[in-house]
Amino acid sequence: MNSPDYSVIDKLGLELPAIGVYYDLFKPEGIPQLDTSIEKSLCEILRYSQEKNEPFYFANDNPETCVGKIMLGMDSFPPSAESGQIGERLGVFDSPRCNARLYYSVKRLTRGTVNYVSFVPHRCITKTPDVLIFAGTPSQMEPVMRAATYSTGISYTSQSTAVMGCSWFMVYPYMTGNINFVVPTFIHGPHGRQLWPENTVVVSVPYQWAPTVIGNLEKMPLHLTGHESKEKYYSEFGGILADLDEKMKNL
Repeated sequence: MNSPDYSVIDKLGLELPAIGVYYDLFKPEGIPQLDTSIEKSLCEILRYSQEKNEPFYFANDNPETCVGKIMLGMDSFPPSAESGQIGERLGVFDSPRCNARLYYSVKRLTRGTVNYVSFVPHRCITKTPDVLIFAGTPSQMEPVMRAATYSTGISYTSQSTAVMGCSWFMVYPYMTGNINFVVPTFIHGPHGRQLWPENTVVVSVPYQWAPTVIGNLEKMPLHLTGHESKEKYYSEFGGILADLDEKMKNL
């Protein structure tokens, strides 16, 4: 699939690059492996890729300190986790049964289908990623979400749980084809690890939607007049209504 020009993302003024994530059965060519001495959770690896701003891939022989490999289909949960024992002890759930429900709904890639996960900053993207992940303030993410609905009229939806955030950032959009937005502060791991500022929103765009989102970011107004101030909002909106009322008189 041909890739659009991702340089338009620079116009959003993000402090961190958008990251293209690729899932591969075979080893990717032309990029290095993440140093195997680095021990991080999958959500930390995503954050590290934003800081590093250079492509790399994560493989099964890389250590991972949380549930990331399980979400990627490289490993499986032990019974003690899947029975819901951890969440109660963390204070996230009041009983194991509440925690256990999540394991039936959180998306996981099929075991053995992904051996390598590449993280590529948007300036280095040459082909449409499986998932394109943005992170920024709500105001910075507003044009990204609007770019999805601009030419389609789709509604915004958000799916997440109190734990296992990496599934909602990276796996859920890929498996469902749905754009997802998540507040990391609402999720135990990213919150506790202080991966992003508290006002961060993460938006994940699956490959089916990447051309639409990037194409619309290129052609639509990124910053709307009505968002500049309350006065400009009311002035613009009131002017539109008055103009429409005038035109309706000539029907």
